[in-house]
Amino acid sequence: MVTQTDRARRRLADSAVVRAPGHLRALVRGSELGLVALAAAVGCVSGFVVSAMAWAAQEAHRALYGLDLDTRLSAAPVLAAWAALTIPALGGALLGLAIWLGNKVRRSPERPVIDPIEANALHGGRVSLRDSVLVAVQSVLSNGCGASVGLEAGYTQIAAGLASRLGQSFGLRRSDLRVLVGCGAAAAIAAAFNAPLTGAFYAFELIIGTYAIASLTPVVTAALAGTFMARAVLGPEAVVTLAATPAVGPADYLPTLALGLLCAGLGILIMQGVTLVEAAARRTRVPGLARPAVGGLLVGALALVATPQVLSAGHGALHLNLGEEADAGAVALALLFLAKALASAISIGSGFRGGLFFASLFLGALAGKIFAILGAPLLATMLPPVTYAIVGMSALAVAVIGGPMTMTFLALEVTGDFPITGLVLVAVIASSLTVRKTFGYSFATWRFHLRGESIRSAHDVGWIRTLTVGQLMRRDVRTVRADATLAAFRRAFPLGAATQVVALDEAGRYAGIVLVPEAHAETLDGEAGSARVADVLRHGGDVLLPQMNAKEAVAQFDRTESEALAVVESRQSARVIGLLSEKHTLRRYSEELDRQRRASVGETA
Repeated sequence: MVTQTDRARRRLADSAVVRAPGHLRALVRGSELGLVALAAAVGCVSGFVVSAMAWAAQEAHRALYGLDLDTRLSAAPVLAAWAALTIPALGGALLGLAIWLGNKVRRSPERPVIDPIEANALHGGRVSLRDSVLVAVQSVLSNGCGASVGLEAGYTQIAAGLASRLGQSFGLRRSDLRVLVGCGAAAAIAAAFNAPLTGAFYAFELIIGTYAIASLTPVVTAALAGTFMARAVLGPEAVVTLAATPAVGPADYLPTLALGLLCAGLGILIMQGVTLVEAAARRTRVPGLARPAVGGLLVGALALVATPQVLSAGHGALHLNLGEEADAGAVALALLFLAKALASAISIGSGFRGGLFFASLFLGALAGKIFAILGAPLLATMLPPVTYAIVGMSALAVAVIGGPMTMTFLALEVTGDFPITGLVLVAVIASSLTVRKTFGYSFATWRFHLRGESIRSAHDVGWIRTLTVGQLMRRDVRTVRADATLAAFRRAFPLGAATQVVALDEAGRYAGIVLVPEAHAETLDGEAGSARVADVLRHGGDVLLPQMNAKEAVAQFDRTESEALAVVESRQSARVIGLLSEKHTLRRYSEELDRQRRASVGETA
């Protein structure tokens, strides 16, 4: 719900944006090519920033843990005990200090950072660049010290923040600004995985919330630009390398479907597990800024007791477990799955910055291999375990992150294997549908739900919140005292003069609504003057508040079966400030809904 404080904050943010020259703003706003040019610029900048963050995190691993040049932290065969126990803990302490300093420079430290999904759903694509930079720095710090979190959330946050700031400087319309924020996220994911199609569909499914021809060109342009920039800076890097897949037959789709359903259940358990760990951390007496240090100590101990594969995002561990030389049994893989899931839950629950994107890919690969190893004795048609690891990787990721086509294209682009992609599509659809129908949230939207937000995707619903009763109501309200006689009322308001009149009590508070035709009905008693306005009042306890949005107002009209309702300043004061009719509300709501629909498909008129 949009408050006066929110509007003041938005005006302050607008005043801080450096405006582009007027002729450039006009060129971009009036030309689709201008938006594409901005998308290309956003893609290049995002690809460079993502490369810099990835390089910084890897260099931190090398410096802190003494790794070789080409060794990933999660692929290290062994770590020194002192390093495993102290580095994540000290990193957590440093992160707590960074969060404290960050709260000092944020304009609203009590408010959560607005991520790209929330920005596009509620705020028309407005993302704070200051907050985004802080999140990016904290994400690199978290991953760099070895916490079991990925950098993808930091990637998309900083890229979306840069895109939003650039779009605001050019005065983009709400719909175009939302698309440009999606371009930033697309470029970030494309650069992170060397996968432009994955980045593009990540933007369509998760950040913009819909696919439209008008947004296709800028989003794909940004994704390609981000990929090329990352290749230029870091060089091409394959996420996985597989041998040729055996021929896939119709019989292979049934176990794939079963694996998709299994991954849906595992994804739900992981999301709820993270929530339980966060709740347990809040119930402890450990101060909030000190929790990352405690969480780092626990994660380091887990890496020491179990395996270093639980540290960081898991890129190296994924390569180890998908390699042809990997020969771990089902029990060892299951223990690794539990350890990694616990490490990720502890890291996020204790306050480390990051997400579950890559962790869900790694966990899904483990689940797929376990499924194949245990199922091979039962089904003679089972494909190699590595094939099911790729299927499980996408199926579990879609359960946690969402984006069925995103994860399908990820499997295609990282493997280049079309037979596997067909299997992945079946598992991804099964997993996505199961999670949507049973749980109803991805990890990001689940966290919104825990905060009290009702959004479940990036579909633009913010305009509904800005279309408030206070904006729609008529302020020239005709009023009458509730203790006035009906005869006096009829003289003051003859038929045709008004439809509804608001009645006030002796203290000037709202008392109800008088329907003028009903007050003039011949069947009413009291023609001699004894009847009062109070005798014909309706909706005495039914009012609207100015901060209600149009959707809530329509629901109130339906509940009260009224054609118009009074708007009061607050329920306590009951001071009437306006009147709103159902007809006007529905008309304005329909007009705005149609305008949003036309904007989403690229229509300009």
